[in-house]
Amino acid sequence: MTDAPSTAPAEADHRVIDKVRKLLAMAEGTDNSEEADAFARKAADLIARHRVTESALRDIDPDQLEVAELDLGRGAYVRARFHLLAGIAEAHGCLATFMTGGRGTLAHITGHRRDTLVVRVLFTSLLSQMTQRAALERRATAAATQRWRRSFMFGFADEVASMLQTARAEAIAATDDPASTVPALRAQDVVVREFAGERLGRIVTARPAAPAVRDGLRAGRQAAAESDVGRVRLRGRAAIGRGS
Repeated sequence: MTDAPSTAPAEADHRVIDKVRKLLAMAEGTDNSEEADAFARKAADLIARHRVTESALRDIDPDQLEVAELDLGRGAYVRARFHLLAGIAEAHGCLATFMTGGRGTLAHITGHRRDTLVVRVLFTSLLSQMTQRAALERRATAAATQRWRRSFMFGFADEVASMLQTARAEAIAATDDPASTVPALRAQDVVVREFAGERLGRIVTARPAAPAVRDGLRAGRQAAAESDVGRVRLRGRAAIGRGS
């Protein structure tokens, strides 16, 4: 399916602009020069084809609530990918949900735009790190390899979530008034969940994931501890927290 031409309705133009913003943010958010170049070239191509102006890219309200989409694909590792996304989203004041259909598994990230953008960029980076590390491991059979890699990914996601939550707690403690910051963040969580319910409908808890292999979990946690986890943002403050 091709992108809509520049003569498409305003709604289509907004979708293109949002895609350009995401690509530029990903280009800025990765330390991999090849990834950065690929994201930047794709953004430049969309800007040229759809005549996106600089003013249109700047015209964004970071406090606006939105529901962003991420395609998680198919297969044995989908739940592990979502587990990683959910941990990152929660640490940044967002709510991650998913639905499965003919297109595979589609995740939704609900939150304020400045937060959903951070979540998408960080998820892209950590998913790449997690997948590359898991791909290095093989076991005696294809089935055993798949089970181990899946467990590794769950362990990786667990550790990332733990590290980000620790960074979030440290960020709150470092604010001028931690006692008022916590209630404000809780109120924000309520607003985000209500918005998600309005936009997505009834949200239910998914069935538990299949059991994981213990040594795979341990290896995944260790790999995450050595990864570039980025840094947590709090509203009105510079990015702070724990990195690599």
